[in-house]
Amino acid sequence: MTNEDHRTSQAQPGAAAPAAPPARGKRSGEVLRTWVRDLLISLALSGFVILFLYQPVKVEGNSMLPGLQDQERIFINKFVYQLEPIERGDIVVFRYPRDPSKSYIKRVVGVAGDRIRIERGRVYVNGQALPEPYVPSSYVDGHNFPELVVPAHSYYVLGDHRTMSNDSREFGPVDESYIYGKAVFVYWPMDKMGMLK
Repeated sequence: MTNEDHRTSQAQPGAAAPAAPPARGKRSGEVLRTWVRDLLISLALSGFVILFLYQPVKVEGNSMLPGLQDQERIFINKFVYQLEPIERGDIVVFRYPRDPSKSYIKRVVGVAGDRIRIERGRVYVNGQALPEPYVPSSYVDGHNFPELVVPAHSYYVLGDHRTMSNDSREFGPVDESYIYGKAVFVYWPMDKMGMLK
């Protein structure tokens, strides 16, 4: 170290002494307050997201096997359809048209204006066979259903387990006003946790 360096590091006569480092207890208290503040903000944001954007629901029944099983817990997004349209392939939660006090979960296979027919269990949309990798061959219902045109502001919905599902084959297309969420995420059981397809 040079003399110049040495001189600049020394306190000048009459200068205030350097401040003592903050007490350990005071520093710990500040850290704790910051941690508690951040935790409360995180909880408030999480509560807002769950209450207004996402809702936890329990799957009841086997109509969406193999993707969703009875008693699984999922999150539905209640806000997404304010920003984007409902599309084929979406798994939606809606009020059952014949008893709006009940909720159903099904997959959208037809949107307004689509021509839907089912031949020996195979779904045709506008004359084209609909690829359905989510329906195992053992779950296909071999019945025929005549062609219909999905009305405006409505959706044709089916369960993935076709032989065990009460869906648009029985109660017809669902009006969009009955649809209140998109199923997006399985959170229970833990080994099934993940985004829905």
